[in-house]
Amino acid sequence: FGGEHSGHFYFRDNWYADSGMAALLFALEMISDERKTLSEVIAPLDRRFRSGEINSEVGDPAGVVRRIEERYRAEGAEIDHLDGVTVGFPNWWFNVRSSNTQPLLRLNLEADDPETLEKKTAEVLAMIRS
Repeated sequence: FGGEHSGHFYFRDNWYADSGMAALLFALEMISDERKTLSEVIAPLDRRFRSGEINSEVGDPAGVVRRIEERYRAEGAEIDHLDGVTVGFPNWWFNVRSSNTQPLLRLNLEADDPETLEKKTAEVLAMIRS
């Protein structure tokens, strides 16, 4: 199983197809089996705070992404290039990627606590928008 914040869900046993309907049916089955509310079922899984997708128009998306990667690599972050650039630290991470259809950079950031989320979101957005 794989999922994204954007609402795409992929299932190995369903030929790796993206299926929102299958995700809904699996969730309903789990809720029924557990005899708990959805909030109770997902509470142990929802441990991080999320920015949601934040879009910013930029003139040179590749240049901005390169600057961001250079800065955080110098700070010892784990870097991944699967979809844009993902930068990881022990208590927070983010992904910045170019939109395929618009002149935008898309930022998604997660942190262990709301204070780090707010601080790091502002920090990364300042780099994107400068």
